[in-house]
This record gives sequence, structure tokens and C-alpha cells, in this order.
Amino acid sequence: MSRTYVRHIALLAGLVSFLVACGGDPSGGGTTSHTPSANVPDNAAIIGAVTKDPQLNAGLPASISQAGTLHLASYIQSAPNNFYAADGKTPIGYEVDLAKAIAAKLGVGVQYQDMTFDSLITSLQSGRVDLTMAAMNDTKARQQQIDFVDYFTSGIAIMIRKGNPDAITGPDTLCGKNVAVVQGTSQQKFAADQSTKCTQAGKAAINVTETESDNQNQTQLRTGRVQAIVNDLPTAIYVSRTAGDGKFFEVVPGEPINGGPYGIGINKQNKPLAEAVQKALNELITDGSYGKILQAWGVEKGAVKEAVINGGS
Repeated sequence: MSRTYVRHIALLAGLVSFLVACGGDPSGGGTTSHTPSANVPDNAAIIGAVTKDPQLNAGLPASISQAGTLHLASYIQSAPNNFYAADGKTPIGYEVDLAKAIAAKLGVGVQYQDMTFDSLITSLQSGRVDLTMAAMNDTKARQQQIDFVDYFTSGIAIMIRKGNPDAITGPDTLCGKNVAVVQGTSQQKFAADQSTKCTQAGKAAINVTETESDNQNQTQLRTGRVQAIVNDLPTAIYVSRTAGDGKFFEVVPGEPINGGPYGIGINKQNKPLAEAVQKALNELITDGSYGKILQAWGVEKGAVKEAVINGGS
């Protein structure tokens, strides 16, 4: 999900300022102690003001318009993208708010299904769900499997223990280190590619640990079983600011690695739905609702100017 490492403290300070509400699983799982409500905006009024577009509603597939509901799958462990509220069962996050706004523009509701990240594409292909929205990078490789409507721009970041005891300053310093990633993500591919670069340069390979959740990775980093986590930028900065009241982790300064768009995933056989979602999102961009939602979550610098289909490279 992310790009290189050149600018330092000034850039990181800027990133932190606009991503004050970004990050990991709010349940903590023993690794985080922040209070989700402290960083959770109430966008109900913005979403409530979104009006149905009758034309877009009429163009929806019959199965969706008749049911009146979009079935959306996500990996609900990644604040501020999508995570659970303090009750442990209500999905929240800027992606959740955007999904609600898109559904309102289409004149339908939205129902969430929580699943592991690496099962999202297959669930979409099998027809189990209509959409996926889980900070998934739109890439050429994934476009062979599903279509994307791009809604946000992000990148990869490296999260380390506070004080940087392992002297990790960028991708090249991950050689020989233990690094955690979530299965099926762009970070997993980046870590594998970076490990290859290490060995080609005559250095030790990266020992990559693959898990099913950010929460597991945070536990491993805090206990020293890994020296770094490779994660998407919003999540990394949110967790570093909130876990242990900001005392556990920090993010290696620099520009995001492999920057690119996040996409709403849609079955390649469902072109009408992809076009309807694209048009709905563009209407939200035009009327300002999209920007207000991102700004409320502090992630407005990741905003796209136009929603496109399969814009990733």
C-alpha cells in the first residue's frame, strides 16, 4: 500500500498533523490502550444530508435494488480506515462513512461483513458480497481478478518501537531484521521484494512474519519478536500516536513507499454496479460531502479529485 524515504522530520510532522485519526485495531488486544471515541468524529449529519440520485438507483443491478442493500466486505481492524467502535460491534472509520454516503446516494443501505484481508477478493468473485472496501490498493495484478473504483491515495510506512532501538531508518535497513506484515496485503509483497533486494546486495534476507491482523503484529513488535511492521501509512501513524498513549511505537520518517490508490472492489462481471458506485462517489466529491468526511477524520490529504475505475498501476 505505499514509496521512498527522503524527507525527514518536517514531513513526518506534517503527516502526523493530518492523520491524527489513523491506524490499528481499537480493541487493543493487549497492545493498544487508546480510546477510540477520542478520535472518532460524528459524520451522521454529513451522511444524512446526502440525497438519493434516482437515475443511479434505477441503474443498479436488480438484485441490489430489490434487496435495498449493498453487501460490503471489509477487514475491520484498520483504524482510521475501518475498525470497531467502543461497543466492539459497530464498524466505524472514514471508509465506513464513505460507504454509507455512497449507499445513500444510490438510495440503498449497506451491510458489513468482517473477514480476513486475504479472503476479500475470493468472496467478491464468488458473489458472496457486492463490494469490498478495506484499504486495498488498486494494482494491475488485482485488476486481473476484480475491478476497482478508486477513492483514496496512500502508501506504505515502516513502524518501529519507540526510540528506534534497532536503528531502522528506511527499507534498506530492514535487511536481516524480523518484519511483520498482514497476509495478502501489498505490504507482504513489498517485504518480499525488499528481501530479494537485500540478498542481491549481499546482505541478509528479511525474515517476514505473516499474520492475519495488525493487532497480532503490534503485539510482536512491542514484545521484540519483530523489529518492524510494514503497514499502510494512515494505520501506522494512527497506531504510533495512540498505542500506549504514543509511548510504544513510531513511524520511520519519509515519504510513503509505493504510493497509490485504494479501490472499492467490485466483481468484474458487475460493470453496472462499478459505474453506479463511480458516479455516486463523483457526485459526493462534487457536492463536498466526500471532502468533509475525509477532513473530519484528518485524512483529507489522501483525497482524490476524481473517482476512476482501475486507475492503479
